[in-house]
This record gives sequence, structure tokens and C-alpha cells, in this order.
Amino acid sequence: MKRTLKKAAMTAALAVLVGAAPVQAQKEPIKFGLLQDFTAVYTFVTSGYNQGQRDYLTLVNEMGGIDGHPIEVTVVDTGNQPQRGIEAYNRVRRDGAILVDFLSTPVANAMVNRVLEDEVVMLTVMHGRGDASDGETFPFVFPLMAHYWSQAALLVEYIDLYEGGIEGKKIAHVHIDSPFGREPIPVLQELAKQKGFTLRTFPYASPGNEQSATWTEVRRFRPDHVFIWGAGGGQAVSVREAIRNGISPDKILSVVWLAESDMHNVGADIAKGVKRFEATVTGTDTPILQEIMEKVVKAGKSAGDAKEVGNTYYNIGVASMAITVEGARLALKEFGAPLTGDKLRRGIEMIKDFDAQGLIPPVSYSSKDHQGGGFGRVSQWNGKSWEPVSDWHNAYQDLVWEKIRQEAAEFKKGR
Repeated sequence: MKRTLKKAAMTAALAVLVGAAPVQAQKEPIKFGLLQDFTAVYTFVTSGYNQGQRDYLTLVNEMGGIDGHPIEVTVVDTGNQPQRGIEAYNRVRRDGAILVDFLSTPVANAMVNRVLEDEVVMLTVMHGRGDASDGETFPFVFPLMAHYWSQAALLVEYIDLYEGGIEGKKIAHVHIDSPFGREPIPVLQELAKQKGFTLRTFPYASPGNEQSATWTEVRRFRPDHVFIWGAGGGQAVSVREAIRNGISPDKILSVVWLAESDMHNVGADIAKGVKRFEATVTGTDTPILQEIMEKVVKAGKSAGDAKEVGNTYYNIGVASMAITVEGARLALKEFGAPLTGDKLRRGIEMIKDFDAQGLIPPVSYSSKDHQGGGFGRVSQWNGKSWEPVSDWHNAYQDLVWEKIRQEAAEFKKGR
């Protein structure tokens, strides 16, 4: 049965057995809580991301679960409110959930101490604390993919390697005036010292619908390259304003939050040339996406609109669950059932060179590194889709890890 997430239906917990597993596979279920923001700040990403997560788990259940264990998912709308997140967490925790994903920085940050105490795995893909990459300080928190410090570092290296060098260049960091928008600035400032480029930052007020004054200042700076660091509708505004102020699209580089819909909002042809960081392949050409299309979407079991399948945020959601399921598989093989949060944590830490059949760069985790190496690549909008213009790689991880350890040490002091 096709399930479409609707705001009205998400105001309370919606428990679903994601894709009924074959009868012979019915062992004790593994329970996850996707307690996310469907109605407030993160609406630009949550629907596609959550659909990708649920569709992948449906695929897993259709193929017999994890070693015969079906996966049960509880979906709750937290509205980006920490108190609602706590209430939802308490419900799923009582029901036996061993993993939660809030997809909300305020909620995830509010829950860090709790999940550490309860030994429940918390995913913080593209949100939450960057220093949670330090698995020794945050043993149950997993960013899984490159966080914002790693993304900024990779964009700098891309310019240095692929755009004729960065020494002597001027970089404008145009960002939403929030902790998220400001987060990469210390790394960029240090790289400016090391690599010899000039950095200026240009904030704009949230939510980013009006940026004209900011871009007037950017134009006066005459940058060689522009980093745009926002999310949702503000990203399309940034691209549009940059072009309107004479900046060539191929000189615009974005954080991961720039999707197909943003390019169409700007104008697919007008935005041709814009670049961004990406953590996963887009489209449906990879084996996992092909299986989802065949066994989930065509079977009428998708959690949302088929048009989302293969888009940026959908594929990030798929990848988050592909990594998690691989960790669960390794944990069951090594430690046996029942699966607990601690076993799942150790299973994820056992993952080595996993690429989800080409969906993501090869990632490895350990008790020390919960980011997976900080890998990604740069892709460019060709007028119709995102096309990779670099290989998978990471950049300046010595500097990134200096920042991780510094903030993790501050967290320890405050506990």
C-alpha cells in the first residue's frame, strides 16, 4: 500500500512495519525512530529524506529483513521543537527503539546527553554537532557523512586543484545568519591563512527570502568565488541574487543543501554551471535505486511520490539507512540477537570501505571516527541534472580533526 506523509497525519506518532517481510523471515523486529521535523524549519528536506529512508527499509524487509529480523519504524513530527523531540523519544524508547534520527539540530543537540546515557544510536546526518565525529567522546552519535567543516574544506581544495589554484584569490562566504551558516567560518579562516586567499563573510537574515543588500556588498568585494551556505528557499535566492549581481554561475559553490528543485526555481538553464558539495550519487542508476524502483515503487509500496526517487535528499536518506543496515548486519553476525543500541554502535564501527553499491564514496568507521572519513565530491548543474566534476575524496582532515577535538574537549568540560 502506498504511504504518503501528510502534515495532518504526522502530528502524532505513526508506527509502521516498513514493508512486510516474508513470513519465514519473522524474527524479533528491530525498531528505529524517525522523529523528524515535517512542519517547521526542515520541511525543504524532510519529506524526501524520510521517504528515502523508509523506501530503503521497505526494500530490506521485502528481501527478508536483516538476517530474518524485520525493521519496524515509528515516524513522528517533532516540528523542530526539543520538547516534542524528547516526548517522541520517550515513546519510542519505551517501545524498544535502538536508533533515532531527528534531522533537526536543535532537537538532536538537546538529546545528546540522553542518548549517551541510554546507549541509543542517534544519527546526525548533515545536522547536529560537528564534533560528534569524535566517537570516543560521543560513542552513540553518528554523523555518518561529511559534516560542514569537511564540506567547506573540500570546496576550498576543489578550487585549489581544479580551478587554477586558490592563492591570492578572494572568496566570499555568503551565509544565513545562524550557527549553521557561521559553522564553517573558523575552518575557512584557518585555510585562508594556510593557502593565502582572502576571505570575507556576508551574513543575511533568516530565512533568506530577502538578500539583495547582502549581495550588493558581495558585488563590491568582487570575489573570484562565492560559497553559499543556506538551506531551503534561501538557497535559490542566493543563486538568483549572485547571478543578478554579475557573478558567473560556475563561480558559485554550495554546501550540500542545494537540490534539483532549487535549480528549477532559479531557472534550470539560468543556473547552469553552479557547483555544490555532494555526499551521494543522484539519480536512479545505482543498483540500490534500481531495486527500490522495481520492488518498492512499482509495487506501490513507496512512502511518498515516485518523483522524489533519485533526487538529492531522497538518496541521502537511502544512504543513511544503507549504512545503518550494514552496521546492523555486522552486529548481528558478530554479537547475535537481540540487537541493542550498543551492539548496533559497535556494528557501525566495524564498517570498512562500504559504498552501498556505488551510491556513496567508500566509508569506514571506528570507535574514534564516526564521520566516515569526511568524503564527498563536487558536482555541477548541467541544466538538467547534477554531474560530478571531481572524484570522491576528502580534504584537510588534519585541520578538521583539530576543530573536532577542540570542541569535543569543550563538551567534556561542560558535562
